Amino acid sequence: MTVLGLDGCKGGWIAIAVDDSGYVDTFVAPTVAAAESVGVERWGIEAMVIDIPIGIPDTGPRLADVEARRFIKPRHNSVFPTPVRAALEAPDYNAARIASLSASGKSLSKQAWAISDKIRKVDAWVRGAQVTACEGHPEVSFRAMAGEPIEHYKKTLSGAMLRWQLLGGEGIELPGSLDAKAFRGVDLDDVHDAAAMAWTARRVARGEAVSLPAEPEVFSDGWQSAIWF
Repeated sequence: MTVLGLDGCKGGWIAIAVDDSGYVDTFVAPTVAAAESVGVERWGIEAMVIDIPIGIPDTGPRLADVEARRFIKPRHNSVFPTPVRAALEAPDYNAARIASLSASGKSLSKQAWAISDKIRKVDAWVRGAQVTACEGHPEVSFRAMAGEPIEHYKKTLSGAMLRWQLLGGEGIELPGSLDAKAFRGVDLDDVHDAAAMAWTARRVARGEAVSLPAEPEVFSDGWQSAIWF
């Protein structure tokens, strides 16, 4: 059983494959669909977990985001409020802010708008996905691995070392280095985050994963909205 974990990076998406024994491979794909194709063709993957919102709200905050922020304190700022659908469909940031205010009573952060294109593309892809596809969040997964709040930010040395150790403790021994040319634009925390999503995907495939909220919400798009870990 092989699964994929995906995290956004400058080159598109970094994908990490793991199986029951541990780490399998790392690659960069321009789209989630391309990553899925590689995973299916090479390993016959059964599940993918992606660090991106799946299940877009119509009017207000998702319970998934609210509960995730509560769960990962003090790292709660790592969870951006998911844009409402009207904001995602806006042509530019100013229009998105207006749409968000109208639909939810709140504006849209620049961080959320920065990933809106990826959200739209995953939203379009997920309905035709060949494999089980779920949303995850790296900090939620690392918090679950640790069994306690994580104090250190992921881009600090202490934070990077802790996340490396947590993954190793779960049998996911990452390579000591990656080819600089092939992985241009991929930061160390991107690798750790994708590996955390792969850990979650393995739990999904095994039937061990749980979600925030425990009962996923369903919006007008008909897709279950929850963060899995």
